[in-house]
Amino acid sequence: MEMHWPEVLEFCQHTTAELALFLATKFAKVVADRKQDGSLVTEADQWTDQELRLRLSQRFPTHGLLTEETSHIFPANDWCWVIDPIDGTTNFTRGIPIWGISLGLLYRGTPVFGFVHFPLLQQSFWGYWFQGSGLTGPTGAYLNGEPIHVSTDQPSSNHLFNLCARSMAIMVKPFPCKFRLMGVASYNILLVAAGTALGGAEKTPKIWDIAGAWPILRAAGGSFLFLGSGSIFPLQVGRDYGHYPVPCLTASQPALLEQFRPLVMPILESPPPESQLRNEVAKIEAEQTFSQP
Repeated sequence: MEMHWPEVLEFCQHTTAELALFLATKFAKVVADRKQDGSLVTEADQWTDQELRLRLSQRFPTHGLLTEETSHIFPANDWCWVIDPIDGTTNFTRGIPIWGISLGLLYRGTPVFGFVHFPLLQQSFWGYWFQGSGLTGPTGAYLNGEPIHVSTDQPSSNHLFNLCARSMAIMVKPFPCKFRLMGVASYNILLVAAGTALGGAEKTPKIWDIAGAWPILRAAGGSFLFLGSGSIFPLQVGRDYGHYPVPCLTASQPALLEQFRPLVMPILESPPPESQLRNEVAKIEAEQTFSQP
């Protein structure tokens, strides 16, 4: 079944812009509670989650939903939205303007469209990645309507590599780039897509942290490596993804995955075998070659 992609994009643009008006009034003014996994949640997260679920159900009634604050079970629907109502809740509560609303649209368990809006930065990222899905439609990755692409540079002391706070163990070793900690998993990935950073590592993101940014990165020419037990896509129907972290590495080029990977492995207790890396990199290189015009 094909999707009417202009409608999808218009919905994401209009809805996130509307919700952002309310969220701006709550920025740095709400009290956060700590969830069992250690992450924070506020009334603003819960309100945004509820609004997104309501509006998505009304506009796309046959689509499933998986959200950070409500349902973590992946449904049997061919199409499913994965929602992070506020990616960067700690930043949101502490008055740091880097936080966003993340929407990923999955087809049969794999993200094919992503939209992530950062209201206070006035940045909206979106992208389409249909490789292997059998779908057709728009191509490319965009920031505020302008095409974006990953960098072709090689690492140096003047290039950037993004980390999450839980990945800081790798900072004790020499690294070919400068580190940046944004506090937002999706933004770490999107900075690679936009060519700002050459790579990034995340130790404990959940599926809602990456579902929106993943297709944008891939559409921009970037590479993505799950550091655990191989790719989690397609997601499994009926599985609870609420307690399923997906440590990952992003890079602007497949070759940089091989360079960065041994340097970031300290974030894992049990690294996967080297053969898995070779297989994953070979797959990514084949996909990148296949997607070239």
